[in-house]
Amino acid sequence: MKKEMLFVLSIVLLSACGERERMIDKIVDLSYSYDSTTVYWPTEKGFVFEKGFEGVTPGGWYYTANRFWTPEHGGTHIDAPIHFYKDRNTVDQIPLDQLIGPGLVVDVSEECAADRDYLIQIEDFTAWEKKHGLFVSNAIVLVRTGFGKYWPDRAKYMGTDERGDSAVAKLHFPGLHPEAAHWLVNVRKIKAIGIDTPSIDRGQSKDFKSHVALYEKNTPALENVANLDQLPEKGFTVIALPMKIKGGSGGPVRIVALLD
Repeated sequence: MKKEMLFVLSIVLLSACGERERMIDKIVDLSYSYDSTTVYWPTEKGFVFEKGFEGVTPGGWYYTANRFWTPEHGGTHIDAPIHFYKDRNTVDQIPLDQLIGPGLVVDVSEECAADRDYLIQIEDFTAWEKKHGLFVSNAIVLVRTGFGKYWPDRAKYMGTDERGDSAVAKLHFPGLHPEAAHWLVNVRKIKAIGIDTPSIDRGQSKDFKSHVALYEKNTPALENVANLDQLPEKGFTVIALPMKIKGGSGGPVRIVALLD
């Protein structure tokens, strides 16, 4: 009887291990790690990691603890709607169900390779729909420009590795056309949008109208999204959980995709 019980237990454990391995294969990490190379806007100070105590305590156990400092907007992060629109949701007010939902990838990497200032058009999204059908209700749309391959080379990723106010005019990377932003939130009524560049608006934007169009409708944006080349164009769920900063206009976010 004991041998039979041990056999059954072994089968259960092996099955559980196999299920875990299958689950791991279905998870794609869409966030970059934070370190000294993390990309921030040229006017922002970068990520600071301050080493604290590490070693064996007087009590005899190992212990380590550190400190870090970061602007809200840098690395893989979320823009809360209040970032560009008064009286909209702060990062802690964004409903969780708006950060979890069916995902899709719209690939405009060829267009962006030909023009690093490319404006992503409504037609880019309708072309996806002609191939796959209309966007699912409350989708989280991820735009793949292909610029993720340049991370964390600031000059290639942003168009300049200079810092300070004067560097902003030298930014060159693709972004969302304001008309496309308006269409996504008013016609397709998406939950959220993400992109593999430093900003939803392109680098040469002077008025950030795509930010405004999205955030007026309380639609958050995910910026510097990683590993979009590892996702299919549809057939996955996005989970984006930001640091819950009370009153924050954004913050670091861990994003994962669960493949169907």
